[in-house]
Amino acid sequence: MSDVNALVDEITERVKRRLEAFQAGTQAPCTTAPVKVKAESAEACAPSCGECPNHDTCGTSLAVRSGLTERVSPDKLRTSRDIAAYIDHTLLKPDATREEVLKLCDEAKQYGFATVCVNSVNVGTAARALAGSSVLPIAVVGFPLGAGLPASKAYETREAVRCGAKEIDTVINIGALRAKDYALVLKDIEVVVQAAKPHPVKVILETSQLKDDEKVIGCALSKAAGAAFVKTSTGFAQGGATAEDVTLMRRVVGDDVGVKASGGVRSTEDAMKMLAAGANRIGASASIAIVTGGKSNSKY
Repeated sequence: MSDVNALVDEITERVKRRLEAFQAGTQAPCTTAPVKVKAESAEACAPSCGECPNHDTCGTSLAVRSGLTERVSPDKLRTSRDIAAYIDHTLLKPDATREEVLKLCDEAKQYGFATVCVNSVNVGTAARALAGSSVLPIAVVGFPLGAGLPASKAYETREAVRCGAKEIDTVINIGALRAKDYALVLKDIEVVVQAAKPHPVKVILETSQLKDDEKVIGCALSKAAGAAFVKTSTGFAQGGATAEDVTLMRRVVGDDVGVKASGGVRSTEDAMKMLAAGANRIGASASIAIVTGGKSNSKY
Protein backbone atom coordinates (compact mmCIF):
# COMPACT_ATOMS: atom_id res chain seq x y z
CA MET A 1 0.00 0.00 0.00
CA SER A 2 2.86 2.39 0.78
CA ASP A 3 4.25 1.82 -2.74
CA VAL A 4 0.90 2.70 -4.27
CA ASN A 5 0.59 5.84 -2.15
CA ALA A 6 4.09 6.86 -3.22
CA LEU A 7 3.08 6.35 -6.85
CA VAL A 8 -0.02 8.50 -6.42
CA ASP A 9 1.93 11.22 -4.60
CA GLU A 10 4.64 11.32 -7.28
CA ILE A 11 2.29 11.36 -10.25
CA THR A 12 -0.05 13.86 -8.59
CA GLU A 13 2.89 16.18 -7.98
CA ARG A 14 3.92 15.89 -11.64
CA VAL A 15 0.37 16.62 -12.71
CA LYS A 16 0.18 19.67 -10.47
CA ARG A 17 3.38 21.02 -12.02
CA ARG A 18 2.00 20.38 -15.51
CA LEU A 19 -1.30 22.10 -14.73
CA GLU A 20 0.48 25.06 -13.17
CA ALA A 21 2.61 25.34 -16.30
CA PHE A 22 -0.48 25.30 -18.51
CA GLN A 23 -2.13 27.99 -16.39
CA ALA A 24 1.03 30.08 -16.66
CA GLY A 25 0.99 29.62 -20.42
CA THR A 26 4.02 27.36 -20.66
CA GLN A 27 4.34 23.62 -21.16
CA ALA A 28 5.95 21.73 -18.29
CA PRO A 29 9.04 19.80 -19.33
CA CYS A 30 8.38 16.11 -19.90
CA THR A 31 9.98 13.70 -17.48
CA THR A 32 10.96 10.30 -18.79
CA ALA A 33 11.83 8.68 -15.49
CA PRO A 34 9.73 5.55 -15.04
CA VAL A 35 7.19 5.39 -12.24
CA LYS A 36 6.81 1.84 -10.98
CA VAL A 37 4.89 0.14 -8.21
CA LYS A 38 4.28 -3.39 -7.09
CA ALA A 39 0.62 -4.38 -7.01
CA GLU A 40 0.48 -7.86 -5.48
CA SER A 41 2.73 -9.90 -7.78
CA ALA A 42 2.31 -7.77 -10.86
CA GLU A 43 4.37 -4.74 -11.80
CA ALA A 44 2.61 -1.65 -13.06
CA CYS A 45 4.39 1.27 -14.63
CA ALA A 46 3.67 4.42 -16.52
CA PRO A 47 4.02 3.05 -20.06
CA SER A 48 4.87 6.43 -21.52
CA CYS A 49 8.34 6.24 -20.04
CA GLY A 50 9.55 3.83 -22.72
CA GLU A 51 11.47 1.85 -20.12
CA CYS A 52 8.76 -0.60 -19.10
CA PRO A 53 10.06 -4.18 -19.37
CA ASN A 54 6.75 -5.13 -20.97
CA HIS A 55 6.72 -2.16 -23.33
CA ASP A 56 6.23 -4.31 -26.42
CA THR A 57 3.14 -6.00 -25.03
CA CYS A 58 1.46 -3.46 -22.78
CA GLY A 59 -1.89 -2.21 -24.03
CA THR A 60 -0.95 1.47 -24.02
CA SER A 61 2.21 0.96 -26.05
CA LEU A 62 0.28 -1.00 -28.66
CA ALA A 63 -2.37 1.70 -28.73
CA VAL A 64 0.21 4.42 -29.30
CA ARG A 65 1.86 2.51 -32.14
CA SER A 66 -1.47 1.80 -33.81
CA GLY A 67 -2.52 5.45 -33.69
CA LEU A 68 -5.41 5.00 -31.26
CA THR A 69 -4.24 7.80 -29.01
CA GLU A 70 -3.33 10.36 -31.67
CA ARG A 71 -4.79 13.81 -31.13
CA VAL A 72 -7.41 15.04 -33.58
CA SER A 73 -6.14 17.67 -36.02
CA PRO A 74 -8.73 20.43 -36.65
CA ASP A 75 -7.99 20.40 -40.37
CA LYS A 76 -9.31 16.82 -40.53
CA LEU A 77 -12.76 17.95 -39.45
CA ARG A 78 -14.05 19.96 -42.39
CA THR A 79 -17.59 18.58 -42.17
CA SER A 80 -19.69 16.79 -39.55
CA ARG A 81 -19.17 13.53 -41.47
CA ASP A 82 -15.44 13.73 -40.69
CA ILE A 83 -16.25 13.11 -37.02
CA ALA A 84 -17.46 9.57 -37.79
CA ALA A 85 -13.96 8.08 -37.62
CA TYR A 86 -13.70 9.13 -33.96
CA ILE A 87 -17.07 7.79 -32.79
CA ASP A 88 -17.88 4.65 -30.81
CA HIS A 89 -21.47 3.97 -31.96
CA THR A 90 -23.12 2.88 -28.73
CA LEU A 91 -26.04 0.73 -27.57
CA LEU A 92 -25.89 -0.05 -23.87
CA LYS A 93 -29.50 -0.12 -22.74
CA PRO A 94 -30.17 -3.31 -20.76
CA ASP A 95 -33.11 -4.39 -22.95
CA ALA A 96 -31.26 -4.17 -26.27
CA THR A 97 -32.33 -6.93 -28.65
CA ARG A 98 -30.32 -8.87 -31.20
CA GLU A 99 -32.10 -7.01 -34.00
CA GLU A 100 -31.12 -3.66 -32.47
CA VAL A 101 -27.49 -4.76 -32.18
CA LEU A 102 -27.47 -5.84 -35.83
CA LYS A 103 -28.99 -2.50 -36.83
CA LEU A 104 -26.29 -0.70 -34.80
CA CYS A 105 -23.61 -2.61 -36.71
CA ASP A 106 -25.19 -1.84 -40.07
CA GLU A 107 -25.29 1.86 -39.19
CA ALA A 108 -21.65 1.80 -38.09
CA LYS A 109 -20.57 0.29 -41.41
CA GLN A 110 -22.76 2.69 -43.40
CA TYR A 111 -21.47 5.86 -41.71
CA GLY A 112 -17.88 4.74 -41.09
CA PHE A 113 -17.86 4.85 -37.30
CA ALA A 114 -14.72 3.61 -35.55
CA THR A 115 -16.44 0.99 -33.44
CA VAL A 116 -19.66 -0.25 -31.95
CA CYS A 117 -19.89 -0.38 -28.15
CA VAL A 118 -22.25 -2.92 -26.57
CA ASN A 119 -22.76 -4.88 -23.39
CA SER A 120 -20.58 -7.98 -23.19
CA VAL A 121 -23.56 -10.28 -23.72
CA ASN A 122 -24.01 -8.73 -27.18
CA VAL A 123 -20.40 -8.48 -28.31
CA GLY A 124 -20.38 -11.86 -30.03
CA THR A 125 -23.33 -10.82 -32.17
CA ALA A 126 -21.61 -7.53 -33.00
CA ALA A 127 -18.29 -9.21 -33.80
CA ARG A 128 -19.93 -11.59 -36.27
CA ALA A 129 -21.92 -8.78 -37.89
CA LEU A 130 -18.80 -6.61 -38.27
CA ALA A 131 -16.49 -9.33 -39.57
CA GLY A 132 -14.67 -8.17 -42.70
CA SER A 133 -15.34 -4.49 -42.04
CA SER A 134 -13.10 -1.81 -40.54
CA VAL A 135 -15.49 -1.28 -37.61
CA LEU A 136 -14.35 -2.86 -34.33
CA PRO A 137 -16.58 -4.32 -31.58
CA ILE A 138 -16.19 -2.98 -28.02
CA ALA A 139 -17.51 -4.65 -24.87
CA VAL A 140 -18.12 -2.83 -21.60
CA VAL A 141 -17.01 -4.51 -18.38
CA GLY A 142 -18.23 -3.94 -14.83
CA PHE A 143 -20.88 -1.74 -16.36
CA PRO A 144 -22.36 0.64 -15.29
CA LEU A 145 -21.46 0.64 -11.57
CA GLY A 146 -17.84 -0.54 -11.50
CA ALA A 147 -18.44 -2.11 -8.10
CA GLY A 148 -17.64 -5.73 -8.98
CA LEU A 149 -14.68 -7.76 -7.79
CA PRO A 150 -11.47 -7.40 -9.83
CA ALA A 151 -11.58 -11.14 -10.54
CA SER A 152 -15.11 -10.78 -11.90
CA LYS A 153 -14.05 -7.95 -14.20
CA ALA A 154 -11.06 -9.95 -15.39
CA TYR A 155 -13.28 -12.96 -16.16
CA GLU A 156 -15.82 -10.81 -18.01
CA THR A 157 -12.98 -9.27 -20.00
CA ARG A 158 -11.54 -12.63 -21.01
CA GLU A 159 -14.97 -13.89 -22.07
CA ALA A 160 -15.67 -10.70 -24.04
CA VAL A 161 -12.34 -11.04 -25.88
CA ARG A 162 -13.08 -14.72 -26.54
CA CYS A 163 -16.40 -13.65 -28.07
CA GLY A 164 -14.66 -11.16 -30.37
CA ALA A 165 -14.24 -7.87 -28.49
CA LYS A 166 -11.34 -5.81 -29.85
CA GLU A 167 -11.51 -3.08 -27.20
CA ILE A 168 -12.70 -3.09 -23.58
CA ASP A 169 -14.33 -0.19 -21.70
CA THR A 170 -14.22 -0.90 -17.95
CA VAL A 171 -15.74 1.15 -15.12
CA ILE A 172 -13.33 2.19 -12.38
CA ASN A 173 -14.08 1.22 -8.78
CA ILE A 174 -15.55 4.59 -7.89
CA GLY A 175 -16.03 3.84 -4.20
CA ALA A 176 -12.45 2.68 -3.77
CA LEU A 177 -11.18 5.79 -5.55
CA ARG A 178 -13.21 8.10 -3.33
CA ALA A 179 -12.08 6.16 -0.24
CA LYS A 180 -8.42 6.54 -1.31
CA ASP A 181 -7.97 2.78 -1.55
CA TYR A 182 -5.55 3.26 -4.42
CA ALA A 183 -4.11 -0.25 -4.25
CA LEU A 184 -7.55 -1.68 -5.01
CA VAL A 185 -8.17 0.84 -7.80
CA LEU A 186 -4.84 0.02 -9.41
CA LYS A 187 -5.36 -3.74 -9.16
CA ASP A 188 -8.93 -3.40 -10.47
CA ILE A 189 -7.69 -1.72 -13.65
CA GLU A 190 -4.53 -3.75 -14.02
CA VAL A 191 -6.28 -7.15 -14.04
CA VAL A 192 -8.56 -5.97 -16.85
CA VAL A 193 -5.60 -4.66 -18.85
CA GLN A 194 -3.85 -8.00 -18.45
CA ALA A 195 -6.98 -9.99 -19.35
CA ALA A 196 -7.63 -7.87 -22.45
CA LYS A 197 -4.14 -8.09 -23.98
CA PRO A 198 -3.30 -7.35 -26.70
CA HIS A 199 -6.46 -5.25 -26.99
CA PRO A 200 -6.69 -1.72 -25.56
CA VAL A 201 -8.65 -0.86 -22.42
CA LYS A 202 -10.52 2.36 -21.65
CA VAL A 203 -11.16 3.24 -18.01
CA ILE A 204 -14.48 4.99 -17.30
CA LEU A 205 -14.06 7.43 -14.41
CA GLU A 206 -17.67 8.61 -14.08
CA THR A 207 -16.38 12.16 -13.75
CA SER A 208 -19.68 13.69 -12.63
CA GLN A 209 -19.33 11.74 -9.38
CA LEU A 210 -15.75 12.82 -8.65
CA LYS A 211 -13.90 15.88 -7.38
CA ASP A 212 -11.11 17.26 -9.54
CA ASP A 213 -8.35 15.71 -7.41
CA GLU A 214 -10.11 12.34 -7.67
CA LYS A 215 -10.27 12.72 -11.45
CA VAL A 216 -6.54 13.47 -11.53
CA ILE A 217 -5.68 10.42 -9.42
CA GLY A 218 -8.08 8.21 -11.41
CA CYS A 219 -6.34 9.24 -14.62
CA ALA A 220 -2.89 8.75 -13.09
CA LEU A 221 -3.72 5.25 -11.83
CA SER A 222 -5.30 4.30 -15.16
CA LYS A 223 -2.15 5.32 -16.98
CA ALA A 224 0.06 3.55 -14.44
CA ALA A 225 -1.97 0.35 -14.87
CA GLY A 226 -1.43 0.37 -18.63
CA ALA A 227 -4.83 1.56 -19.83
CA ALA A 228 -4.92 2.94 -23.37
CA PHE A 229 -7.67 5.50 -22.69
CA VAL A 230 -9.43 7.30 -19.89
CA LYS A 231 -13.12 7.92 -20.44
CA THR A 232 -15.47 10.42 -18.84
CA SER A 233 -18.77 8.65 -18.20
CA THR A 234 -21.05 5.65 -18.54
CA GLY A 235 -24.02 7.77 -19.60
CA PHE A 236 -26.06 6.15 -16.83
CA ALA A 237 -25.14 8.48 -13.95
CA GLN A 238 -26.37 12.00 -13.41
CA GLY A 239 -24.16 14.20 -15.57
CA GLY A 240 -21.96 13.26 -18.51
CA ALA A 241 -18.98 14.53 -20.44
CA THR A 242 -17.93 18.18 -20.16
CA ALA A 243 -15.25 20.00 -22.12
CA GLU A 244 -13.68 21.04 -18.82
CA ASP A 245 -13.27 17.43 -17.69
CA VAL A 246 -11.88 16.38 -21.07
CA THR A 247 -9.31 19.20 -20.90
CA LEU A 248 -8.29 18.17 -17.38
CA MET A 249 -7.99 14.50 -18.33
CA ARG A 250 -5.92 15.30 -21.41
CA ARG A 251 -3.53 17.43 -19.40
CA VAL A 252 -3.11 14.64 -16.83
CA VAL A 253 -2.46 11.76 -19.24
CA GLY A 254 -0.50 13.67 -21.89
CA ASP A 255 -0.36 12.59 -25.51
CA ASP A 256 0.35 8.88 -25.12
CA VAL A 257 -3.01 7.92 -23.60
CA GLY A 258 -6.34 8.53 -25.31
CA VAL A 259 -9.31 10.45 -23.91
CA LYS A 260 -12.86 9.37 -24.66
CA ALA A 261 -15.78 11.75 -24.07
CA SER A 262 -19.10 9.99 -23.50
CA GLY A 263 -22.41 10.76 -21.87
CA GLY A 264 -24.65 13.50 -23.21
CA VAL A 265 -22.82 14.03 -26.53
CA ARG A 266 -25.82 14.39 -28.85
CA SER A 267 -24.98 16.89 -31.58
CA THR A 268 -22.23 17.95 -33.98
CA GLU A 269 -21.56 20.95 -31.76
CA ASP A 270 -21.23 18.76 -28.65
CA ALA A 271 -18.79 16.44 -30.41
CA MET A 272 -16.68 19.28 -31.80
CA LYS A 273 -16.36 20.81 -28.33
CA MET A 274 -15.10 17.52 -26.93
CA LEU A 275 -12.61 17.01 -29.74
CA ALA A 276 -11.36 20.58 -29.39
CA ALA A 277 -10.91 20.04 -25.65
CA GLY A 278 -8.62 17.07 -26.25
CA ALA A 279 -10.81 14.01 -26.78
CA ASN A 280 -9.83 11.66 -29.57
CA ARG A 281 -12.78 9.33 -29.23
CA ILE A 282 -16.48 10.09 -28.73
CA GLY A 283 -18.94 7.62 -27.25
CA ALA A 284 -22.50 8.26 -28.37
CA SER A 285 -25.80 6.63 -29.19
CA ALA A 286 -26.72 9.81 -31.10
CA SER A 287 -23.93 9.12 -33.59
CA ILE A 288 -26.04 9.52 -36.72
CA ALA A 289 -27.38 12.87 -35.53
CA ILE A 290 -23.81 13.98 -34.83
CA VAL A 291 -22.54 13.18 -38.32
CA THR A 292 -25.63 14.44 -40.16
CA GLY A 293 -26.06 17.65 -38.22
CA GLY A 294 -29.34 16.55 -36.67
CA LYS A 295 -30.51 16.40 -33.06
CA SER A 296 -31.18 13.51 -30.73
CA ASN A 297 -32.89 13.09 -27.38
CA SER A 298 -31.20 9.75 -26.77
CA LYS A 299 -30.12 9.37 -23.11
CA TYR A 300 -27.27 6.94 -23.70
